[in-house]
Amino acid sequence: MSEARFNCGLEAVLTILGGKWKPLIVYHLTGGPKRTGQLRRLVTKVSEKMLIQHLKELTDDGVIRRIDFREVPPHVEYELTDFGRSLALTLAPMCEWGTHHDGQIAALVCKRASAGQA
Repeated sequence: MSEARFNCGLEAVLTILGGKWKPLIVYHLTGGPKRTGQLRRLVTKVSEKMLIQHLKELTDDGVIRRIDFREVPPHVEYELTDFGRSLALTLAPMCEWGTHHDGQIAALVCKRASAGQA
């Protein structure tokens, strides 16, 4: 199999973080390990199916680590790997940008919703 080639670094990042919920999962794991239920509450509006799928993909890609405590009832946590922590650092400036422009972005979302209803 040939090695993937990217035209820019952003393509490489999107290969890992593609998907609506993955950046939020990584962001919330910067505060430390979380259980699935905690992530479900933090990543609002994500379905159980999509959360589990994204957690599996991020684990397979080496961004997060799944820790199974082998207890009854089951106790599983997810935490960032070193690779994941380095990726999470790239999200901080985007978070700041979004916070700074949240009013403008909210207006765009409303405008799009209104145009779709017309």
